[in-house]
Amino acid sequence: MSVIAVHYGIYCHEDQYLSAIREATGYSFVTDDTVVEEASRRSGISASRLRKAFDAKPSIFNSFTNDRERARAWFRMIVAEYLVKENVMFGGFTAMMVPAAVKHALKVCLIANRDARLAAAATLGISESDAQKTMRAGDSDAAEWVNTLTGNTDPWAAGLYDIVIPVDKSTPLEAAALVKEMLGREAVQPDARSRKTAQDALLAAQVEVQLATKGHFVAVAADAGTVTLTVNGHVSDLERLGTTLRAAVIDMPGVDDVRVVGGRDIHTPSIYRQCNFELPNRVLVVDDERDFAQTLSQRLEVREMGSAVAYDGESALEIVERDQPEVMILDLKMPGVDGKEVLRRVKETRPEVEVIILTGQGSEADREECMKLGAFAYLEKPVDIEQLSSVLLKANTKARQNLKSA
Repeated sequence: MSVIAVHYGIYCHEDQYLSAIREATGYSFVTDDTVVEEASRRSGISASRLRKAFDAKPSIFNSFTNDRERARAWFRMIVAEYLVKENVMFGGFTAMMVPAAVKHALKVCLIANRDARLAAAATLGISESDAQKTMRAGDSDAAEWVNTLTGNTDPWAAGLYDIVIPVDKSTPLEAAALVKEMLGREAVQPDARSRKTAQDALLAAQVEVQLATKGHFVAVAADAGTVTLTVNGHVSDLERLGTTLRAAVIDMPGVDDVRVVGGRDIHTPSIYRQCNFELPNRVLVVDDERDFAQTLSQRLEVREMGSAVAYDGESALEIVERDQPEVMILDLKMPGVDGKEVLRRVKETRPEVEVIILTGQGSEADREECMKLGAFAYLEKPVDIEQLSSVLLKANTKARQNLKSA
């Protein structure tokens, strides 16, 4: 049977419309939450971190962690697994991961004009200003997501869908009847070619996940057992990298041959690098001495440890809330919110984060107070980078243990 993929805007009465379509078709329903929870269970990555892949703005640590790319790889594979089963309806962002080449997938958009969406929000008791803010954020997330998957910057562009249903002009029952009628058309019936396309998409997604777990992020395509890996980013020795990539996937079920080619960025300054997930890659350096903070961050990066910097306590707390660092290297003497207050708040709200105090103006009393507040270690400037790296590795191990036991 055919597959339904429904993408929708915020405040479009989506629950009512999706329920009506499910009842009319009898299809099983796969939501974004379904995909995220399954990806979390199988990958070991927390659901909260996976969900951040839907956000328009990536984490400041993403260039080191590749969290967004890992999440999308897992999402794509799980969507593909449901896709080959057929008789299923996807709803949400992950519906856009159904490949356009799969002709037996009916792609549906539920959307309304701005005023209608604000009116829908009002029925939920949401003020106009709050609704506008939520709509802007939601549409921004949708635009980035769709642009990444399709190259189209308009998430509601009619050309992306087989049906665009204006929910301010159609009732849920009318929309469901239209979808059911469209499902009966010959153009969306599965045939051997369309089913092969779905199977190829599944194999490509499985290969992508296999490579992602080893820290490799490349574009993957599959055609009847032949897998093509496209490397985007400058590589000094493509043949050597190709040997590594082939070895990682050639023994996978369904893979008969592997081709490795250079992509559009192969000769640009953008450098391809394998991600080492064992090393610290979510380190936040907090120090009001900008040159020191930047230099320390660079020296950590040379050691393949990923870090970001904040120059005051308030900014650091915002990053902790938004970007979820695992370890902080924290100065004590800063204007505004000082290091002790940052440490206290972090341990109250995010106790799994390990904090290394690194200060040049501390005292024994400061040391005792910080350790009582929950600091992992207390170091004084100037510090030997090898000593700091050793402490950082231990703190990172502890932070990840904290996350697993949380």
